Amino acid sequence: MIEPRHRQRAAASRGSPNGWLLGAPPAVFLLVFFLAPALLMVGASFQEPGEFGGLAPLLQDGRLNLSLESYRFFFGDRIYAEIFLRSFIVAAATTLICLMLAYPLALAIAQSAKRRRDLLVLLVILPFASNFLIRIYAWIVLLGPAGLLYTPGAVIAGMVYVHLPFMVLPLYANLEKHDPALLEAAQDLGAGRWTRFRRITLPLSLPGVWAGSALVFIPVLGMFAVPELLGGTRDMLIGNLIKEQFLDNRDWPLGASLSILLTVGVLLLAGLSAWSARPRRSVP
Repeated sequence: MIEPRHRQRAAASRGSPNGWLLGAPPAVFLLVFFLAPALLMVGASFQEPGEFGGLAPLLQDGRLNLSLESYRFFFGDRIYAEIFLRSFIVAAATTLICLMLAYPLALAIAQSAKRRRDLLVLLVILPFASNFLIRIYAWIVLLGPAGLLYTPGAVIAGMVYVHLPFMVLPLYANLEKHDPALLEAAQDLGAGRWTRFRRITLPLSLPGVWAGSALVFIPVLGMFAVPELLGGTRDMLIGNLIKEQFLDNRDWPLGASLSILLTVGVLLLAGLSAWSARPRRSVP
């Protein structure tokens, strides 16, 4: 039996030197900048803090100086669970608001004349041309006189402002590729505007929705500058807590354990999202 052509090409590319050359740089990048730091954090989370901060020596009196104290400390105090829960709620709210604002904007850009799309996309990414802290301080100036500063609403507003382009761009990249003939055919068959959107546009745009949601949700979880400047000390999130352990308290093992737990939580959510987004086979 002759294999399909695309399978033959895939098998050939896996065995060819060119395939290894193309795959090696991303693999090395992930190994050096993701896996190695993650392993260092895992190791640091099982060590003890040094006398003057940092980490205690790994070898002490001829034995490994390892401890589960950081994890016991985390699970023994409910305030850390509350901070984690608050962080996930803020990230989910930010992602949902970004999606509600970005989808109509991305759809309008995708349906606009081709000569205008580049300009509209440029306007979306234009805020990146200015410094991040300057933009946040502008929000302080805007929200301060209105009495909205140092509130959860101010934190979410700042988060949405910073991360909105990360939702618009994947959605636009997806919506721009949709075939208009599908909508025209549905219209010819009597489908209204809402039906066309619900049955055609929305299902086809789900990959862009998932990509944009990941690009917003994950960075928001680790963000500490926006909550610190707009939320003050009352609305501490997990990013602020990790920063505080490393820079202020100099308790590196606890900061590392918090980072690992946050990474595990994000990976679990990513796996759950990927599982829920996969196509289901109908049972006869």
